[in-house]
Amino acid sequence: MSSTPPALTDALADALADALADGTVVLDGGMSNQLASAGHDLSDELWSARLLAEDPEAVTAAHLAYFEAGADVAITASYQATFEGFARRGIGRGRAAELLALSVECAREAARRARAARPLWVAASVGPYGAMLADGSEYRGRYGLSVAELERFHRPRTEVLAAARPDVLALETIPDTDEAEALLRVLRGLGTPAWLSYSAAGDRTRAGQPLEDAFALAADADEVIAVGVNCCTPEDADHAVALAARVTGKPVVVYPNSGETWDTGARAWTGRPTFTAGRVAGWRESGARLVGGCCRVGPETISAIAKAVRAA
Repeated sequence: MSSTPPALTDALADALADALADGTVVLDGGMSNQLASAGHDLSDELWSARLLAEDPEAVTAAHLAYFEAGADVAITASYQATFEGFARRGIGRGRAAELLALSVECAREAARRARAARPLWVAASVGPYGAMLADGSEYRGRYGLSVAELERFHRPRTEVLAAARPDVLALETIPDTDEAEALLRVLRGLGTPAWLSYSAAGDRTRAGQPLEDAFALAADADEVIAVGVNCCTPEDADHAVALAARVTGKPVVVYPNSGETWDTGARAWTGRPTFTAGRVAGWRESGARLVGGCCRVGPETISAIAKAVRAA
């Protein structure tokens, strides 16, 4: 894979902020469901991050599928990629840092292969502490760690990801305001813009704090170019978008799940999808400027979103 010149990545990052001021940018969909549909086993604790070590071409192909479907932004496969998680698999710190950087390069390579006439951006995923634990605690928060301890966990890998020169950091699926505060500390002076996206249930974070208070944490953070929610139901997103816009005055990012429910006992998704491109118009009216999908949202839905956005 060839590298992208630093000056070009800086220009792309600036262009993304401009694009959010001018209109709506389309995010990709779920990395895991796209990899699973291609036949890859994601039952490992590292989830999609395992393929960074074993089959990075599969990660690039997944990104490319979303770019070809109409996405403008690829979110890297680093959500569950941490020094601690890799260490449990016998992967040393130096190699783990290489794999974190590789997650950004896989998305860059997909953008090059897409040969699109429109700008394509790369968002480096920074998942929550609970994702490293691989026990579902990212949907509960309240890990028993202080803000300072969470900052110490997040800082090293966030710095490595920023050094790989993504256009933006995706601080995503954050369940807890303590963790959001820690990540905002990490951002200061890093020199890379970010969006902050909570995992929500109703009008609260997954840890039970009011979303209004959670969004307010980022209102004065210059490094944060968008605030919102992801990995929630489309119905929860309906409420959160308007709230995030009102509280922060910033562009809103929203990329919910399909609307199906994960049955932990049966280890299967149940119910029917409720996420359709028809919801996007309402989100845009409420302030959404980065719109895509998370779990169980694939290229077909992203294609429909892209068509709806560009037809408006």
